[in-house]
Amino acid sequence: MNTRDIIACGIPNVSRILDAAKHAAKAARLKKGPLRAALKALGAAPENYAQDPVFGELAQAILQARSARELYRERAVPAAYARWGQDLDPAALVQMEQACRLPISVAGALLPDAHVGYGLPIGGVLATTNAVIPYAVGVDIACRMKLTVLDLPISALVEQQDRLVVALEAETRFGVGATFSNKRRHAIMDANWNVAPILARLKDKAWAQLGTSGSGNHFVEYGALTLAADDLGLAAGVYLALLSHSGSRGAGNEIASFYSRLAMSQHPELPRELLRLAWFDLDSADGQEYWQAMELMGRYAAANHELIHQRLAAHLGAEILLDVENHHNFAWIEEHAGQRVVVHRKGATPAMTGTLGVIPGSMASPGYVVRGKGNPASLHSASHGAGRRMSRSEAKNSFTWRQLELVLAERGVTLLAAGLDEAPMSYKDIESVMAAQSDLVDIVARFDPKLVKMARGNERPED
Repeated sequence: MNTRDIIACGIPNVSRILDAAKHAAKAARLKKGPLRAALKALGAAPENYAQDPVFGELAQAILQARSARELYRERAVPAAYARWGQDLDPAALVQMEQACRLPISVAGALLPDAHVGYGLPIGGVLATTNAVIPYAVGVDIACRMKLTVLDLPISALVEQQDRLVVALEAETRFGVGATFSNKRRHAIMDANWNVAPILARLKDKAWAQLGTSGSGNHFVEYGALTLAADDLGLAAGVYLALLSHSGSRGAGNEIASFYSRLAMSQHPELPRELLRLAWFDLDSADGQEYWQAMELMGRYAAANHELIHQRLAAHLGAEILLDVENHHNFAWIEEHAGQRVVVHRKGATPAMTGTLGVIPGSMASPGYVVRGKGNPASLHSASHGAGRRMSRSEAKNSFTWRQLELVLAERGVTLLAAGLDEAPMSYKDIESVMAAQSDLVDIVARFDPKLVKMARGNERPED
């Protein structure tokens, strides 16, 4: 019997219980019909099978899970959370309210780019006491932004476009399984990848993907950065800039999936709607192992961006005049309201007082370099982008390539590759999002994309 068949018999969808069920099913040596009947009877009354030589281990696992569920107590009053913006996904509001019910929750925030995600909404911030939630960090651990200003004339966006394209296509790769046959060198590969068994197993995969850009909404693009006043060590003016968005690639995704499943298996007491918010105590062995894996993925994601920008600049013979970058999809240990907490920012940009960050729009709308205001109500956070206003499948069914081409032409954007699901019309209006969080960040500079590359629509890795 497969997992779906076992769950259909009334066996709880908890990994350790399903493992016990598969073991019992194999040991029982029954045909499918009698086996199904036995599992249904056990699921209905596991106490009758607690001493059974074949099904006893499974029955006891179910009884333990039920006992734990009976002991579960959520907060008597949900933790408070503040919200920004009007055009918020109703499902995201529900997810945020559910997260604030957890006994470990202290405070939260929902930012104006918010939309539904796994467990915690994208654009959601959650502070917890001594606990880390893998799904509240996100499946692309340490996804981040990086912007550099190059000492090339702004006219190069038009007059040297071919040269810019050649450099871009030579120095990074796009797609789910994208790799370099000649591995890039970076000190991150000399770090300790043995702090967790899964990290050691994934090291070679991570190395092969070092310097690549992934798929989905990940991109590398050239554009015009406009500084209205002297700032960031630069004079007011318009500069040629390079902007990238990607995370910890396949290794980060596998780490997120592994630890999310492990956390869920340890919290059978959680109601189904809260299961993806399962956590590790930060001082537990598993909590420390996940934390170290997360932090290494943060350094690895930063190394990806560093290689992309440095190699592109070197290919073009350009100097880097300015460098601004920030994580989202990460957790930090911080102090808020006098309490030491773990702050999860899932699709949220750190915005402590004076902290610089980058908030992009879409392939045909501006992004912004911002400086945080340290607003305590948002747990010192701001949005990580414009935020989707429709799902990827909705976007594919709502727009045509012709419509996308007209928008790009109108805004002077050259698109090298992307999927239709990334059409700018599928995103919220970035100007409204920025206006909604004017109490969280100050705008320092505006970035207008002009030459954009993402994964092709079918997301196959490029040669």
